[in-house]
Amino acid sequence: MKVKSDITSEFIQTNNITLHVITAGNKDNPLVILLHGFPEFWKGWEKQVDDFVKAGYYVMVPDQRGYNISDKPWGVGKYRIDKLAKDIIGLIDHAGKEKARICGHDWGAGVAWRLGMEFKDRIEKIVIVNVPHTSTIAKFIIKDKEQRKKSSYMFKFQIPLIPQWLARRKDYSWLVSALVETSNEGTFTDKDIEEFKKAWSQKRAIPCMLNWYRAAFRRLPPKVDRYVNCPLLIVWGENDEFLKKEMGEESLKYCKNGEINYISETTHWVLHEKPEIVNPIIVDFLGRV
Repeated sequence: MKVKSDITSEFIQTNNITLHVITAGNKDNPLVILLHGFPEFWKGWEKQVDDFVKAGYYVMVPDQRGYNISDKPWGVGKYRIDKLAKDIIGLIDHAGKEKARICGHDWGAGVAWRLGMEFKDRIEKIVIVNVPHTSTIAKFIIKDKEQRKKSSYMFKFQIPLIPQWLARRKDYSWLVSALVETSNEGTFTDKDIEEFKKAWSQKRAIPCMLNWYRAAFRRLPPKVDRYVNCPLLIVWGENDEFLKKEMGEESLKYCKNGEINYISETTHWVLHEKPEIVNPIIVDFLGRV
């Protein structure tokens, strides 16, 4: 699926780096920023852009730090979650807005959670897709054997050099499997996979993408209030192979005004699988007074 709205590809300086950002819609409209996760890039939100523009939003969709054709600073510490959040604050500033609505999937949702906790005065609403609150996942990894097994890949990513070698070998077969074998049949087309491979083949992309996980274990950010005050919606594909759905409900404990919507017969990749269901849910939430 291609974006039908007129889009602009921009390179925006923020937080001492440059991010590649796709923009669409009228710049005078309220701002929505869409944040992808691992191992995607901006196209992780491709099926949502048109509906958000039609709903009256100015949409920004960055390739996040370390991904595709955005900057890839060297060093694990450069990927600490507070730095990733400040990248997005810089995009809000660039757009000339006081506040933004943030939608995040996977690691993009991790950044969205951090934005809601640390920058309460800059974030108007948050949509989280298939990722629990930081405190929730930490609790489950420690206490829940099943979730610890599901999250075992995160620990393997901590090994030097070998994970990036495995990611690249056999034409990125491991990364392809991480998408195709954990999603509903037909979710990712051959063309989608080729576009992902092009993004993964960018110089330093693989180690920098993995650094998001490494920084999460080795470079703890400054502590902030764990609670999110703004309205927050969690959208959760029920058949996520990576994350137990119970963590979604548990995460609402950290929200002053939170709600959750489980989507049946979908996986971690619900944005790709059921945009006809997910998009109206998100648009309705973002537009509520």
